[in-house]
Amino acid sequence: MKIAKDSTLLMIGDSITDCGRTYDAIPGGWGSFGEGYVSLVNACFTGLSPQKRIKVFNKGFSGDTILDLNKRWQQDVLDMNPDYVSIMIGINDVWRHFDALLQKCHLVTPKEFEETYDEIICKTKDKVKDIFILGPFMVESNRQDEMRKLVDEYAQIARNIANKHGLIYIDMQSRIDEFLTHLPSYAISSDRVHPNLQGHMILAKAFLDGVDFRFSEEESQNI
Repeated sequence: MKIAKDSTLLMIGDSITDCGRTYDAIPGGWGSFGEGYVSLVNACFTGLSPQKRIKVFNKGFSGDTILDLNKRWQQDVLDMNPDYVSIMIGINDVWRHFDALLQKCHLVTPKEFEETYDEIICKTKDKVKDIFILGPFMVESNRQDEMRKLVDEYAQIARNIANKHGLIYIDMQSRIDEFLTHLPSYAISSDRVHPNLQGHMILAKAFLDGVDFRFSEEESQNI
């Protein structure tokens, strides 16, 4: 697995990562994981590979764009001294272009998204063992949908940043798209953005596959 034994994984992002976590909870403690993919990833690490003793911290914050993420990066990431960082950001950067046009709200441009993402990676990559970039996604199969097209553009920027810095990119959209060939979007999301538990399972499985998490009978016998 790409995450070493006795290490700390910090997972950061927006509401999809946050997913109802208790902000004042002890990192890695009761209520700190939320009810989404972070909690499922932690459950797999702890329940299926307890001998690895991997600590998982959730630093998702509802409503965040890449600019918000950057503002809290020092306190919520660097000051935590994690071994690994997982980043999922971008959907709000896109969504505000559609749901906030009548609000006094800054709309993050693709250029801002790219430059800020690059800045975050540059000030982090030498301080951790690795960074995993999780692409933003939308629970929408119509690739000609205007919001879906913009999500794809921002996801490509995230992929380009990962490639530029030699990081692992985990394509969440492709996993969602595969699901949507079998069942409609309402089976995993009521607003095409926030997944239900089944949707979060898709995200968790994509992350675990991305970091080469494997559980075998042979491994369990060595616990």
